[in-house]
Amino acid sequence: MTHALRIGVDARELLGATTGVGRYLAELLVRWTARPDRERRRFLLYAPEAPPVRFGSGTTELRVVGSGRGTWWEQTYLRRAMARDVLDAFFAPAYTAPLGTDIPLAVTIHDISFVAHPEWFRMREGFRRRWLTRRAAERAQVIFTDSQFSRTELETRLHADPGRIRVVPPGVTLRVAASGRAVLREPLVLFVGSLFNRRRLPDLIEAFAQATPDLPASRLVIVGDDRTWPRQDLQEVARGHGVAARTQFLRYVADSDLADLYARAAAFVFLSEYEGFGLTPLEALGAGVPPVVLDTPVAREVYRDAAVYVAAGDIRATADAIRTLLCEPDRAAPLIARAPELLRLYSWDAAADRTLAEIEGIVRR
Repeated sequence: MTHALRIGVDARELLGATTGVGRYLAELLVRWTARPDRERRRFLLYAPEAPPVRFGSGTTELRVVGSGRGTWWEQTYLRRAMARDVLDAFFAPAYTAPLGTDIPLAVTIHDISFVAHPEWFRMREGFRRRWLTRRAAERAQVIFTDSQFSRTELETRLHADPGRIRVVPPGVTLRVAASGRAVLREPLVLFVGSLFNRRRLPDLIEAFAQATPDLPASRLVIVGDDRTWPRQDLQEVARGHGVAARTQFLRYVADSDLADLYARAAAFVFLSEYEGFGLTPLEALGAGVPPVVLDTPVAREVYRDAAVYVAAGDIRATADAIRTLLCEPDRAAPLIARAPELLRLYSWDAAADRTLAEIEGIVRR
């Protein structure tokens, strides 16, 4: 191969406050553009505006095209820009990709909640997600997903070709408080992640209220953009349970502030019914915070024996778990002790190497 590979990347998720897929893409690009053999490839990053992050000098080219960030941008501006460039492959990190192009495609489908539970989505949004993701899965030469659970979902619900699915778990970013020194744990219960109905935030608030009536210093901090539908008034839920003064909602926090929250928290609670992976409980473990999660197949796969499991809707059990972690922190020691072995399974370096190798494997020869 005499020329540098030209790999197109949908870079929309790098815009604004990067969470979830944005962090996933950024972690991959940081490593791809710092490899010893980085001169062998060029990454063409397509977005409607310049992302705030920059990657290895000489290894990326930014293509700012069109306006908007939604399906129209993807299927018009992005598709036309890809056609103008000579690409060897294209990587779509977030479920969907431009249709009507013959460029070899790799797509990451992190989960298919919109297929498994259409009732969680507005009718138009759900239809759009299902239709475009199915088309992307049909056209892609390789489909990445985050867990064996999601592989099974792709095979059974989306009828994706098993031979084209690759399970590549994401890595875990270890978040260390800016001071670098040990911070005294507080009676703080933490949730981090976008606010979806499937993550049962009303149950968390009720369980926190039941667990802490005699713990006036305790606090619940919920970090994430509110994407609930049907809309949940979570502040009203907190008022209804008498814990509004002890519950804080933060739409987004900087990485340094998030690290500080992890350093101070005594418990992390993530009551999600459906995930393709579920990264933030692992981040909590990496910071020494024991997680309480719903007992689901994907949670058992990802967190193994390093979490407290509760049944969906069991508010009493969730409250008991929270109270134990706040009042008897030594009980969490076995979970934290298992964290290093578990976290070794989730490496961004390994994810970046495997993902890039698979993308290069579909390059048009």
